[in-house]
Amino acid sequence: MEKKGIVYLVGAGPGDPGLITVKGLECIRKADVLVYDRLASPDLLKEARPDAERVFVGKASSHHTLTQDQINRLIVERAAAGKVVCRLKGGDPFLYGRGGEEAEELVEAGLSFEVVPGVTSAIAVPAYAGIPVTHRDITSSFAVITGHEEPNKTDSSIAWDKISTGIGTLVFLMGVENLPYIVEQLTNHGRSANTPVALVRWGTRMEQETVTGTLANIVDKVSEAGLRPPAVAIVGEVVGLREKLRWFDNKPLFGKRVLVTRTRDQASALSSLLRSQGAYPVEFPTIQIEPPEDFGPMDAAIERLDSYDWLVFTSANGVKSLMSRLHSLGQDVRALGKARLCAIGPATAKQLARYGLRVDLMPSEYVAESIIEGIGDVEGKLILLPRADIAREMLATELKKRGATVDEVAAYHTASANAMDGGIVQMLRDGLIDVITFTSSSTVKNFVSLMEAGEGMAHESRERWLSEMFSVVTVACIGPITAKAALDLGLSVDVVAEEYTIPGLVDAIVAWERERGGKE
Repeated sequence: MEKKGIVYLVGAGPGDPGLITVKGLECIRKADVLVYDRLASPDLLKEARPDAERVFVGKASSHHTLTQDQINRLIVERAAAGKVVCRLKGGDPFLYGRGGEEAEELVEAGLSFEVVPGVTSAIAVPAYAGIPVTHRDITSSFAVITGHEEPNKTDSSIAWDKISTGIGTLVFLMGVENLPYIVEQLTNHGRSANTPVALVRWGTRMEQETVTGTLANIVDKVSEAGLRPPAVAIVGEVVGLREKLRWFDNKPLFGKRVLVTRTRDQASALSSLLRSQGAYPVEFPTIQIEPPEDFGPMDAAIERLDSYDWLVFTSANGVKSLMSRLHSLGQDVRALGKARLCAIGPATAKQLARYGLRVDLMPSEYVAESIIEGIGDVEGKLILLPRADIAREMLATELKKRGATVDEVAAYHTASANAMDGGIVQMLRDGLIDVITFTSSSTVKNFVSLMEAGEGMAHESRERWLSEMFSVVTVACIGPITAKAALDLGLSVDVVAEEYTIPGLVDAIVAWERERGGKE
């Protein structure tokens, strides 16, 4: 049976990838072909299948990668060939997105299509700037108007005489270049020159920039600020609510690009917390978790698991690796027998809880001394430490000194990522990374190694290279052990979390930025 193609005209929202609809995300993930413009977030492109064809058809002011006719032909050809096409458009496809024209072409070609509405920038961008387009005490009406109309047209399609005074809030999309014309038309048709105005560039994104004024001075203010497209203009008394209601661009880490060096699987937790504080996480995994080279020692420990007095887990990865191997050998948590459980930190305890296991000990500080103090008398005790194959031996050494028998087994292997991302190096060179986070000694060592390999740096220039590359970057470490690894490699460390957890690391970065005179 011949496969039938279909085109999904999907609104990607105004920029924040979190504003994509559930259905829109489903369409991205199942598409054979992804046709997208410049306003679609790069994070959304990552959701596409690895084998999906990606076609960029971005349009900027006075420059089109493809004409609209070429875009129409492209989606028709792919759908006619039986492909599932996701036409991903910024904002909403039917609001100045030319989605109607594309739909007409598909109808004429006899092809199936669906429209997936998107969160429009006409409402979302003002909201992210702290401006409600309507407010019961101010106005009950608003209009969305193109700001891209040619000023030299002899017959305007916009009824300036009606909208200028007949509608409370006016939202102009793509209006920066024509701002003088828009202001002139509004004031000539009765709108007061004292009417508040805001222009918001790259709304809902970390680059969001807002300029406010009145119709009398907004043109000069925008010019002085050097504000360029794309931007949304809001005209109306509701703009006066911005200082009271702004919530997005006054977050403590707003506008900060933060490099996340954790494994790909673990990066999301840190990235999510950073976003909640206004930062833009840039994920670059420097390590990857792999099975140990030899399962023999761990298998031997599992065979006598019920003989241990304590199982001490120093990471969530150790928990996952041991439990996975336990399952592979046909056993389950009952094999733990009488063993008591120690977890180093809440993330490790949470991982144990996923297997229905409660910890007997989680020390207040996640260092060897606190663990030993919490366990107490270990004379004659048998203790299992499932951990990374390159983990520090201090804990095992101290336990042995106190009379314990300690089995250290490699539960997993911490490997370096395959290669340095050239884009990351360039961002560091250009000063576009504000903070680098390290959550373990391995992330530090592998990051520096990958940077060195990527730069092809001679050993004698290492000190100069580190000084130049990290002179304007804040280095934040999850705890003193990670910080020591960074210092030993010649990096300056600015932030060390007092609580050695991911939330503690984010809190420490926020505190550092505030101390430097950042946002309250």
